[in-house]
Amino acid sequence: MEAFFNWLNSIIWSNALIALCLGAGLWFSFRTRFMQVRGFAEMCRLTVSGQKSEAGVSSFQALAISMAGRMGIGNIAGVATAVAYGGPGAVFWMWVMGFLGASTSYIECSLAQIYKVKDAEGRYRGGPAYYIEKAMGLKWYALTFAVATIIATGLLLPGVQANAIADSASNVLCAGSGCETIGGAGAMKLWIGLAVAALLAVIIFGGIKRIANFAEFVVPFMAAGFILMAVVVMVLNADKVPGMFADIFSSAFGAHAAFGAIIGQAIAWGVKRGIYANEAGQGTGPHAAAAAEVSHPAKQGYVQAFAIYFDTMLVCTSTAFLLLSTGMYNTFRIVKEGGAETLVPVFTGVPGLQPSEGAQFTQAAVESVLPGWGAGFVALALFFFAFTTIMAYYYMAETNLTYVAGVRKPHRLAILLLRLGIIGMVVFGAYHNAAMAWTLGDIGVGLMAWLNIIAILILQKPALLALRDYERQRKQGLDPVFNPDALGIRNASFWNK
Repeated sequence: MEAFFNWLNSIIWSNALIALCLGAGLWFSFRTRFMQVRGFAEMCRLTVSGQKSEAGVSSFQALAISMAGRMGIGNIAGVATAVAYGGPGAVFWMWVMGFLGASTSYIECSLAQIYKVKDAEGRYRGGPAYYIEKAMGLKWYALTFAVATIIATGLLLPGVQANAIADSASNVLCAGSGCETIGGAGAMKLWIGLAVAALLAVIIFGGIKRIANFAEFVVPFMAAGFILMAVVVMVLNADKVPGMFADIFSSAFGAHAAFGAIIGQAIAWGVKRGIYANEAGQGTGPHAAAAAEVSHPAKQGYVQAFAIYFDTMLVCTSTAFLLLSTGMYNTFRIVKEGGAETLVPVFTGVPGLQPSEGAQFTQAAVESVLPGWGAGFVALALFFFAFTTIMAYYYMAETNLTYVAGVRKPHRLAILLLRLGIIGMVVFGAYHNAAMAWTLGDIGVGLMAWLNIIAILILQKPALLALRDYERQRKQGLDPVFNPDALGIRNASFWNK
């Protein structure tokens, strides 16, 4: 079974998907006239403005929910994995993906706002499944995305986050002989999984408002704390910072003596983990974007473009700088012989750790500078990052279950099964091995990315029209209001009403 999943993952995450993600980001950057640069000030302004309503959440709450989904273990363990397979150069390509991905996020999140609807309970719902059906008229395609997302966010991806929580926490709690009395590290991971599952149940059984309130409170503080720790570590290692930047840029283009031979791995893993971390083009961000109460779809497009910058350029970069400035990372060259893959060490900063143990690299980095703080701090940060992501995953899965149900409210049994399913996968993922959890997570991310990026490449015109309309009204000194009929956009039924 493990061999099958590895094979499936290699097919989904072929070079074709990497090229598609990079190409789409570059294309949207040109088509929006690099709105991620021109509109940076507007992004910042809109992020803290806007109001919520009974039907929707505020722009900041929508940002917090989407950031809860984006800021998971991909920002801590995923970055370490990218460096393990791609060397320091992977960080540069992660930045490239973040810069280009901001325009991709604008397109998909504006489309989610344009084609959002009110569900049977009067709440805003939207996302790729909704805009695929309304703009493309392909119900089967929309259902395919909805089912894939329910499986990915409801079953496959939560296990990755839970595994990282359990792994990092047990690394702290089971140091020495701390877990012998309860049956070892495996038993501790199981107990951690059960505790996380219980806390998750309290949040998700409270609905979208409780999720939004929790995310709005927790996400800003957890991000600020992690970034501050990275700054402290870099200040203490200031003499190594120039060499760190030199390694990043030289190895990104194959010029580094040690890492130059793995430039292909650097590009592939930088893009791959960049997508996993910031989720631009994956189709997760639009679900939260559609829930926002705004007067114009482009407003949430701007806000969600800013989310990519914040996630990649600040949080992911903080992890990368922690690893590279302290030298607490391993890098391997992948050698294929007779259909099997062998990892050949290129750089070894933490002997014995494998790429799948990404969180432990970050723990070792902080520990090397602040002894006694590293393991505990990273475990706590990773708990908040991963837990809020699992919480956001449930919201995405529920939104797509609502889409499948159509005009009717999803059956109570279906909602209950979804909630029990994601809670069960949290316990399973916490106890299971990290390599399998990452493989299943990659499959889920890849399936959603394939389906969504193809869709938004076809459906980009309404989002581009909305951008031009928003900019025109802003130049006139107005607070932009959206009228789809005036722009020739059809089937935007919510805005017509």
